[in-house]
Order: sequence, then structure tokens, then C-alpha cells
Amino acid sequence: MKGKRREKNSSLKKYIVAARYDGMELEQYLKEVMSVSARQRQKLFFSRGVYVNGSSAHTKRVLKAGDMVAIRQFKDTSYGVVPEEGRVEVLYEDAEVIVLNKPAGMLVHPAGQTSTGTLANYLAYYFKQQGQVVTIRPLHRLDRDTTGCVLFAKTAGAQGKLEAMLATGQLHRKYGAVVCGDGALLQEKFPAGTINLPIGRNPLQPNRRQVMAGGKEAVTHFEVAKRGSRYSLLQLSLETGRTHQIRVHLAHAGCPVAGDRMYGSRSRDIRRQALHGRELEFLHPASGEPVVVKAPYPEDMQVLLDIIDAE
Repeated sequence: MKGKRREKNSSLKKYIVAARYDGMELEQYLKEVMSVSARQRQKLFFSRGVYVNGSSAHTKRVLKAGDMVAIRQFKDTSYGVVPEEGRVEVLYEDAEVIVLNKPAGMLVHPAGQTSTGTLANYLAYYFKQQGQVVTIRPLHRLDRDTTGCVLFAKTAGAQGKLEAMLATGQLHRKYGAVVCGDGALLQEKFPAGTINLPIGRNPLQPNRRQVMAGGKEAVTHFEVAKRGSRYSLLQLSLETGRTHQIRVHLAHAGCPVAGDRMYGSRSRDIRRQALHGRELEFLHPASGEPVVVKAPYPEDMQVLLDIIDAE
């Protein structure tokens, strides 16, 4: 009976080993060809959910061209967070992924003392209203007061492939930031449009980050898209994803994000840091086709853009 319930709640994902993978070990094949994450591989082998030619197989099994590799995929049985009624703005959705437009003042998922009122809680409720049980799997996060695109995987398989893309720089995140000043100082200090400065935790204020020797590598690319005397609009992309990376780099360069009270100063024109996840670009985990999703600037940032345009 237990075995029947197991089969009913799962399915097999099958691959035929191509000639170029002849001689590859099974775990390496799952990682490199099937894009199964380390955590998923551990669970699959522990539960004997990996098969070669119909028989359960171990991690070091050497594959031959023409072998059939199958992994057991279980249907989601929980959301992973408490569903909570709230509005979500869907920018893109299909059977594998969903992209939401996160508003300001909200965490992506529960953390620390915050267990409700997050984008993940509201997304769980969105799925529940559709009669679906989908575990909430955010691929990345934005700071509480940063707005814009957030990508979630709807299946474990999609999660593994997207995590691999994120780790290898194939998942591209682009941001828009309104900064103080005309951007001339930034371009003078970094004429190539790249800030490559290590970031670490502030030893006196652990919730803050700073540019420091011995910190982790952090690379931010930028260009000045609009220039004004009070504010300028930057378009940015990241090679790394350090906490507060854009905000720390720009503040260190003397060009802080407008309204950033942690790394800059308050602004009379906006009540939060003017930073927005403008665009996501990735290869679809099922089809391999490129997907580009954009989020419009929110109203409070549009006020700053209007100020730039009026000058």
C-alpha cells in the first residue's frame, strides 16, 4: 500500500545517455546533464529514487551510451510557508516558473522574526486559490524596500536548473537605481562602468555591509541612462549577489542611491531607497528558450524620473 501511495504521488523523469557521456559517473550525470541540485541528489540517492535501466543505482555507477537514467519526482505536498491572503502582481507564469513584481516594504520570504506578510506567504495563497499545492521556491531575493522582479520555481526540477544558471551567471538580473547627483563622479572613478570591490560585514553593525579588504568578491556593472543635476538614473547588472551590493558599491563611490537611509541619507522625494529589479533574463528550464521579464518602475521612483526629465 505504501509503495502504491509513493507511485501515485510521484513520476519518473527519464533521460537516454548520449554517446558523449559514455563513462560518466551517475551523480556527475545528474548534476551536469539533468541539472539536479546537490540537495536533491542527496535526497534521491538516500531514498533510492535514481534508476539506471529500471534498477535502483548508486552514485558511482558508470554509465554507458544508450542507458536510460530515471529519477523519481514527487509532487509537492505543502507550500513550505503559511498561505496568507494578499495581493500578488504576476509578471510571467507557466507550468515551471512564476515571476512576481515585489512591492516596497515587504520581504521575499519569512526570515528572522518575520513569519507572515511576505511575498512567499501571498504567493502560497495565490496557488491555494487555484487549487494547487506548490512549494514556494524563491531563486533569489530583494531587500525589503527594493521593488521589482522576483523569480520562483514551481517544480523541484525547475529549481535545480535555475539554481545552476544562477551559479554560473546564466540568470541575468538587471536593476534601475536613481542616485544622488549627475553621475559624473561615478564615471570619473570607474570609467569602464564596472565596480569591482570586495564587500564584507561591518564588524560594529552586523546588519550593514561595507567595502573592505578581505571581503567577498563583488562586481557591479553600470551605465548612466539619464542625467540630471539632482538625480541620475543608472542601469545596473550584477556578476555577484552580495547582500546590499548595489547600495554599498554606489555609496562607497560617493553616489548613493536616493532615499537610502542606511548607506546614504533621507530624501524629501522618496521614502525608501530608489532601487528596482527592472528585468530578469533566463533560459526556460523546460524548453531552453530565452525568457525576458520586465517590471515597470513603481510610482515613487517615477516621481524621481519625472524630476530628471524636467531638468
